[in-house]
Amino acid sequence: MVSSKDVAKYAGVSQTTVSRVINTPELVKPKTIEKVMRAIEELNYIPNDIARSLVQQKTGTITLISGPLHNPFFVDSTTAIVNYVNARGYKVHVYFGTEDNLDTIYNSVLETKADAIILSSMLYTDPLFFKLEKLGIPFIMFNRKHQENRHFVEINNVEAGYIATNHILSLGHRDICWIGGPHEMSTFYGRYKGFQKALEDHQINAKAMPSFFTNTNKIDIERVFEEIVKLPKRPTAICAATDAIAIEILNLCLAQGYRVPGDFNVIGIDNVELSKHHSIALTTVGLESEKNLGFMAIEKLFEVMEKKSTCIQQTESVKLFPRNTTCKKIN
Repeated sequence: MVSSKDVAKYAGVSQTTVSRVINTPELVKPKTIEKVMRAIEELNYIPNDIARSLVQQKTGTITLISGPLHNPFFVDSTTAIVNYVNARGYKVHVYFGTEDNLDTIYNSVLETKADAIILSSMLYTDPLFFKLEKLGIPFIMFNRKHQENRHFVEINNVEAGYIATNHILSLGHRDICWIGGPHEMSTFYGRYKGFQKALEDHQINAKAMPSFFTNTNKIDIERVFEEIVKLPKRPTAICAATDAIAIEILNLCLAQGYRVPGDFNVIGIDNVELSKHHSIALTTVGLESEKNLGFMAIEKLFEVMEKKSTCIQQTESVKLFPRNTTCKKIN
């Protein structure tokens, strides 16, 4: 097997020069580069990624901690992040976190060297934040924010919850239900605050509206829906904290013979690709720019890695995407 030492001997340069040509060609004279590259080609030398990483003190790897794939938001964002990272010449280690496996994932990530970390799993008071800062690893959160208020790209979650609820109210609905996730996550907490604020602005007691805070897997959403249909006064509209929840609710409505939007209006938040599908056509709230939040975050992470930015604090505006799952209340 050909080594860099063989290339150096063939080209008549030192082994260090070969390493520089491969890793930092901008520091080498053009004639030397040409000589080394000719030797590499003629000897069919393939640089060793591990040896290169030792020289550069880099691994060429980004770690992504995504949310579960039953949420189409994470399907969209994972795809965008992986494609971007690969286009930049890096590899990606991907972990899919749920409510039950985060500690195991965090331990694995902290034991494995990577050049940077992008994650959507951070809880509002998560001690992982301080561990990452202490280690000096470039990292960024997307769709989440820590109480320390740095290293994040998110949508304006309070505004999103407000717009979604205000849309339902503007259609004449006054019996409204909220379904969201645990408030340890900034996303769910902010969106619920927006829900409350919209109700209060319409002089409606938010505490009088049924609200459910649950894990977001299929089984738990089914349980919540069973409770909703048994309420003494059944709501005419359901505000879901995510499109993933809204789409599952939409499916349950149709499976049990309820009309949408006839019996239930359903609105989500995120504007995932699946929501745009004509067979679903979910009314939702999403990024005003219609960009992918994961893509925006990974761009910012590379800015940090390249030392173009130090601390990212980015909150994006949102807007309503009215489609077929909401309509004016029928008296």
